Amino acid sequence: MYGHSSGAGLVLRAAAHGLPLGKIALHGPPYSPDGDEEGRRTAREYGEDLEAILSEDRRGDAVELFMTTVGMPQEMIEGTRRTPRWAELEALAPTLAYDSEVMGDTSRDGTIPVGEASKVTVPALVLTGGADYPWMIDVGRRLAEAVANGRHRVLEGQEHAVPPEVLVPVLKDFFTNRAWP
Repeated sequence: MYGHSSGAGLVLRAAAHGLPLGKIALHGPPYSPDGDEEGRRTAREYGEDLEAILSEDRRGDAVELFMTTVGMPQEMIEGTRRTPRWAELEALAPTLAYDSEVMGDTSRDGTIPVGEASKVTVPALVLTGGADYPWMIDVGRRLAEAVANGRHRVLEGQEHAVPPEVLVPVLKDFFTNRAWP
């Protein structure tokens, strides 16, 4: 099973709780580094603010909060608000609460769920982009270390989103290689 971004957190949880999987690939899990107090505070505040905004059904504000939190410039957010795509994003806004829960924004300040990761027994490939934030690469390395059969691989020159022509061969090799790890 493959998961990207918060989807990696979901796959990790599924494997840790016994979903029968052969291998897992966790791509760009955006956990907060343990020692980064600012990142931990940001994750916690994001989770709390998101919950409050969604409880008032302020979907547009929830989308804007997410975009701001991940670093999108305000002028890009305002531009997106003026497109037909904005209504689609607002319709999806309630799912942001699921992502926040999976990532442990309020329960663990968004940090790596080391306890959960240590329960994973299947081979796990943790992928990060070499051109992504350095803390993302460190988080990927630390997560792979927490999984018994984990390995970390940096996709050189790539950011958080990786084109299929780069990603698919890596995943194909991992999922079809019976000798791995």
